[in-house]
Amino acid sequence: MTPNPKYSGLQTDLYELTMAAGYLETSFDARATFELFVRSLPARRNYLVAAGLDQALDFLENVQFSGEEIAYLRKQPVFGRIGGGFFEYLAKFHFSGDVWAMPEGTVFFPGEPILRLTAPIMEAQIVETFLLAAINFQTMIASKAARVTQAAGGRIVIEFGTRRAHGMESGVLAARAAVIGGCQGTSNVAAGHRFGIPIYGTQAHSWIMAHENEEEAFRQFLDIFPDHAVLLVDTYDVRAAVEKIIAMGRKPRGVRLDSGDLTADSVWVRQRLDQAGWQNVTVFASGDLDEDRIASLLAEGARIDGFGVGTAIVTSNDSPALGVIYKLVETEIDGEVRSAAKFSAKKVTYPGKKQVFRFSHPDGRFANDVIGLAEENFPRAELLLTPVMAGGNRIVPRTDLNAASERCMEQRARLPAPVRSLSGEAAPYPVRHSEKLEGLLDEERRRVERAARI
Repeated sequence: MTPNPKYSGLQTDLYELTMAAGYLETSFDARATFELFVRSLPARRNYLVAAGLDQALDFLENVQFSGEEIAYLRKQPVFGRIGGGFFEYLAKFHFSGDVWAMPEGTVFFPGEPILRLTAPIMEAQIVETFLLAAINFQTMIASKAARVTQAAGGRIVIEFGTRRAHGMESGVLAARAAVIGGCQGTSNVAAGHRFGIPIYGTQAHSWIMAHENEEEAFRQFLDIFPDHAVLLVDTYDVRAAVEKIIAMGRKPRGVRLDSGDLTADSVWVRQRLDQAGWQNVTVFASGDLDEDRIASLLAEGARIDGFGVGTAIVTSNDSPALGVIYKLVETEIDGEVRSAAKFSAKKVTYPGKKQVFRFSHPDGRFANDVIGLAEENFPRAELLLTPVMAGGNRIVPRTDLNAASERCMEQRARLPAPVRSLSGEAAPYPVRHSEKLEGLLDEERRRVERAARI
């Protein structure tokens, strides 16, 4: 068995393996460059937030095929005419390429390469599926979390959604991505352990309902967790519950509202807590929240200090798919470099190794981006792609989630105000291709046209 199934080479689509076998059988020995990018923005999104790079690099450093997995592939009819050399190749498989990528937490736009990979073409094909899945999912979640945390206006947001995630591993990785997008913590204990994320949560309605009465439930929980108790007050009657807590004279860390009229209840609860001299007791809200509901609550005057958001974040419920793609842009065979591009209608891709150049106004606000060739130089621009792997080895430290979150928040604040809007109706952020890149595209189009005439 593979020592860690997370890094199994079988985590790919079949056509990646059939192409790899085809390259080997035909002695097609090329070094290839692929770029991973998003073709268009999902609905109601004006920008995206890069995430998932750590897991992508972990896979590239550790991917392998076990003997059992290779035996399984040998039995597949599609490989019936493939010689033993391909399976010997898989037995020794390791990734040996170079990778450039945007740091996690970087704000980016359609067409901009998030990741650029150069490797022997068989390696580059086999790892495609995992790279797309890792970066697609976490980027989608981080981008949604950025919207939710923006709506909260600086108030704490905790990711609460594992029970609604599409599997436990998705829940763990969603918690990670949510922190990159601005959440301050998660309810997922495994994510807290694995990634060092602060974990939150104290009690559910079942704790209250299991006791003879609400007051007993509150008292016993406060006895056990005097410094951490956030008491759930909407099981029966919000106002009666708060009055019981105040009458007990036992100040909790906070109270949580999970249903009902969150605006009216939070206003009343805040006033009553303040009257009791409990100004430092927080009012926390949860229950089917998203960026629209949070923005509406705050606009109505809700007195809420923090939010727990679950389903909306871990499923990116209003836009649950992100069209990340991975396209060949260059090959090198025997020292000869050839650009590669796609010209099918509405799916044109640009050739050549690329870099993303970001320009800013004197006051620090982002002005525009230019997608250019990697060798181009724009002295006033920031380069968004940086080297992260060389010769199959990671050359950067693991992502610091706090730094990635700060990067996201700082870059979001530097976007033009309309682009930060939650409506999704803003004019697109200005992104253009450089003149040299446009010229290379035209040159490649003419080459393909000439070949077609022949």
